[in-house]
Amino acid sequence: MNRPSLSLTPELHNYVLAHSAPPDDVQRALMAATAELGPVSGMQIGPEQGMFMTLLTRLVGAANALEVGTFTGYSALCIARGLAPGGRLLCCDVNEEWTAIARRHWELAGVADRIELRLAPALDTLRSLPSDPPIDLAFIDADKPNYVAYYEEIVGRLRPGGVLLADNVLWSGRVVDPSVDDADTQAIRAFNDHVAADGRVDAVVLPLGDGVTFACKR
Repeated sequence: MNRPSLSLTPELHNYVLAHSAPPDDVQRALMAATAELGPVSGMQIGPEQGMFMTLLTRLVGAANALEVGTFTGYSALCIARGLAPGGRLLCCDVNEEWTAIARRHWELAGVADRIELRLAPALDTLRSLPSDPPIDLAFIDADKPNYVAYYEEIVGRLRPGGVLLADNVLWSGRVVDPSVDDADTQAIRAFNDHVAADGRVDAVVLPLGDGVTFACKR
């Protein structure tokens, strides 16, 4: 029998947070600064997802990491903290206002020297990257219609055993709602189908946050 993953009630989510490594003072300050932006603050990943990303970055020994879609920098901070000694994270974004918040908190967290931020269309940045050194870990959390294009640019540059994460792949459940057919939902469905059919990776969708694809290159 296939048992579905447990749905998290608010009470159970609080329990998860209480039994996971808590955000530190800088992370809490960053969450507060992001909340001041209003409804758009919902784009920030949760603290449990951030800790998962720190631990995963550490476990794969990532020295060359990449992020597409930085927002206010919480996920980048978490990845940077897990990098191997001398490791670097390249962040791709186009929003100066949001990434200014990121820069301030990266400085406070002591990880700014590990992060390069490029303010330019992400596809242009990705297409300019060399194949060597290969990417150890990548995170996609940006505009949904370009997810497949970002994925294709990254997978070819991943080392064997390298990991690609993509956020929002369950899209608050809309991926399985036949009454929802907007462009972003269609794009997420297309991305999920694309990864599932890609023989270059082994992939699983984790019911973490809004759904996270975890793809490991063969």
